Amino acid sequence: MNKNIAIIGGGAAGFFAAISAKEHHPEAEVTIFEKSQKVLVKVKVSGGGRCNVTNGCSDIDELIKAYPRGGKKLKWPFKTFNTTDTVKWFEDRDVPLTLQDDGCYFPVSQNSQSVIDALTKECRTKKINILTGKGVEELIPKGDQIELKFKDETLVFDKVILASGGSPKTSGLDWLKNLGHTIEDCVPSLFTFNMPNESVKELMGIVKEEVITTIQGTKLKSDGPLLITHWGMSGPAILKLSAFGARILNEKNYDFKVLVNWTNEPKIDKVVAEIEKIVRIHPNKLLPNFKPYGIKERLWLHLLDRSGQAHTKRWEELGKKGFNKLIETLTNDTYEVKGKTTFKEEFVTCGGVSLDDINMATMASRVIKNLYFAGEVMDVDAITGGYNFQAAWTTGFIAGKLN
Repeated sequence: MNKNIAIIGGGAAGFFAAISAKEHHPEAEVTIFEKSQKVLVKVKVSGGGRCNVTNGCSDIDELIKAYPRGGKKLKWPFKTFNTTDTVKWFEDRDVPLTLQDDGCYFPVSQNSQSVIDALTKECRTKKINILTGKGVEELIPKGDQIELKFKDETLVFDKVILASGGSPKTSGLDWLKNLGHTIEDCVPSLFTFNMPNESVKELMGIVKEEVITTIQGTKLKSDGPLLITHWGMSGPAILKLSAFGARILNEKNYDFKVLVNWTNEPKIDKVVAEIEKIVRIHPNKLLPNFKPYGIKERLWLHLLDRSGQAHTKRWEELGKKGFNKLIETLTNDTYEVKGKTTFKEEFVTCGGVSLDDINMATMASRVIKNLYFAGEVMDVDAITGGYNFQAAWTTGFIAGKLN
């Protein structure tokens, strides 16, 4: 049983699935087929080359909230292999991890190569074959077995785990659709906002640690740090919006307005009370000389300009109209977005094989016997913070059991 196992895809999910398959079926011949010349490319570039291995969230009910798609169906898989298991797995293989203040786990080495070395070493130790430049052109069910057609040969396997990653276009998964699987439309997720017509870009590099962001005309809302870039806005507050709003923003052709609450206070009356307090206590101070809500100087001057306040004006000189305009700018600052930019080099896809076609307890296809799925080829994706890798480790581990 399980004599010949193929893993399609040499990424995080593929490697973890291969290692799990060999651990659970040591007698089997396990081979990873990667169509490109390099393996573990996303692992290499993740976290700016440091690799955000997983997240520190160990409460499964909280963990699944980080997944705009697939969260609820990942609840049981996470009970099998979760963030705590991931940390133990890597540390048991001489990759000590460190937990950052933002809840992200990175290697103590701060180098993604540590993770790559651990995965490739496991494959060598377990005698798992790794073949690069070997793309599958067709998958053909043959009774209890599966034929894989390559450019130069056709091979037969007892079990196949598909961990080929997300597809930029839905058509890239037509070959699975033709086999009977339902494919949810593939669109980008985890991207930053381009603001070609907004002067806020001149503040590139500034971070506001806590803001609230919303997409005008929708129920999409997010919070967290916001980073101003030379093309627009990024940071968790923006990336979370892009993840949860992936389909909506795609339908808008990435032409919309984002509202920023720089105070991070959702109740306007509390902001009003805070600004009234400043006027009362510091009436003679110039507006630029007292910056509320931890707003940095350059950003504060930008917000004063957007609210039409002269830098020579004192707090007591705001007047009712100026006061209201400042409150509006602080809590409901509107920016025009036209286009998107992929977050660093980490392309994440919303969409893929419908989870209704997959037994999430085993990752087995409900359509094709002895075919299993792992990673982003499924309609599963998450916000930034190590969650996408965790889904890869979890689904790879379960798929490798070949139950």
